[in-house]
Amino acid sequence: MAGLDKRVTSYQQALAGLEDNMTVLAGGFGLCGIPENLIDHIRQQGVKGLTVVSNNCGVDGFGLGLLLENQQIKTMIASYVGENALFEQQMLSGELEVILTPQGTLAEKVRAGGAGIPAFYTATGYGTPVAEGKEVREFDGRHYILEQAIRGDFAIVKGWKADWYGNVIYRHTAQNFNPLMAMAARVTVVEVEEIVAPGELDPAAIHTPGIYVDRVIQGNFEKRIEQRTLRAGGTDADA
Repeated sequence: MAGLDKRVTSYQQALAGLEDNMTVLAGGFGLCGIPENLIDHIRQQGVKGLTVVSNNCGVDGFGLGLLLENQQIKTMIASYVGENALFEQQMLSGELEVILTPQGTLAEKVRAGGAGIPAFYTATGYGTPVAEGKEVREFDGRHYILEQAIRGDFAIVKGWKADWYGNVIYRHTAQNFNPLMAMAARVTVVEVEEIVAPGELDPAAIHTPGIYVDRVIQGNFEKRIEQRTLRAGGTDADA
């Protein structure tokens, strides 16, 4: 990219340099705040053997579930299987390597990667299969396991608004994993609902400073709902 203007006009430009066997950090929680267009264009691009780090893997036929269907993911690092039956099927069959990680630990592994911290100790998971093969130390009478930080080759992130310089604001719960992923990759690509001129965003409202962002693209979003509550005690999966 030349200068401070980080806008790109096509998803081909946004994902330039993404290759087979890279590690991709994907923001979002369930279907909230996922970079749905970037995911779809990764599917179209056809790169294979990806290691994907995300809280979960979308649902069947949408979000990261598209990459599972296309057999583009080799390893999935996530905190839960969620509503994706294909994710469960590929995990149980051994077709997909899955590293299930406690949600708070996953968040901290990515945050640490963005902060330049190579590893940290946490009590979460001690005495469970999560701790197998990991270093254990005792602090103040309590056991902790050593967890390594996570960094990626690409981060794909969904924001609400951004300016030309890549300063990003997320809307409400769409903050979730997005700010963490944006900090922890060699190349960070953000798709947003609106791009505004520099100076139009309140500096105090910025969630991800532009120093972490390499490319910004404006997209149109379906914003599918994973579970819709119709009345007390009842839910309806959004088709």
